[in-house]
Amino acid sequence: MLEEKRETTLGETLISLLKARSLSMRKLSTLTGIDTATISRIVNGKQKAKPSHLEIFALHLGVPTAQLLQAAGFEVSVLHPNRSTNIHASIDSISEVLQASNLMNYTFTSELVQKELNKYEPYALTEEGQRIILNEFPAKVASVNGAGPFIDELKQMYLQYGETGIALERRAIIGSALLYFVLSIDVIPDYVFPLGYLDDAIAVQLVLDRLNHTPNTTVAKK
Repeated sequence: MLEEKRETTLGETLISLLKARSLSMRKLSTLTGIDTATISRIVNGKQKAKPSHLEIFALHLGVPTAQLLQAAGFEVSVLHPNRSTNIHASIDSISEVLQASNLMNYTFTSELVQKELNKYEPYALTEEGQRIILNEFPAKVASVNGAGPFIDELKQMYLQYGETGIALERRAIIGSALLYFVLSIDVIPDYVFPLGYLDDAIAVQLVLDRLNHTPNTTVAKK
């Protein structure tokens, strides 16, 4: 009976999150690569969700993995005692999906994404980098047709990137995420549908973490 209650709680949580984000189960399937029928069975309590399912759901629904794990009745501290953020849980889940689908022949890690972000930081401060971001970001957003909640974060970053007086360090960090999204050379190529934007979502989380530890000191106006 307790198990039944846990699944109902998870189902209600997922339905509420989908409704709040104007997403259908079919759209969530498209975003996550998890079959629509599987999502439906999980939502309706007919199939027990795996932690890997919940971690990918959390990534695309923009909530902490722990929220969904707890709703499903898992002991979060036992499952992931050494994980302090949602990023590492998501990384493991993405790796599982990629390996199971035989779409990639190497292990996906956050270090690979961070390495690309590091390369883009100085480029984001150049005239060419700025031109690419300001001119091509709107078209790229339109082309993905709202690939997930991380798009909202990118839109906010786009606005911040264009602000006058923003500290150069923050501008570079923000610009790295925007360039990672706009340019087609990703750790997981965008054409690997529907998994191609999972690394973009991870890049956004990595950049948000960086920004949380970077002083928001504006450039003094002359």
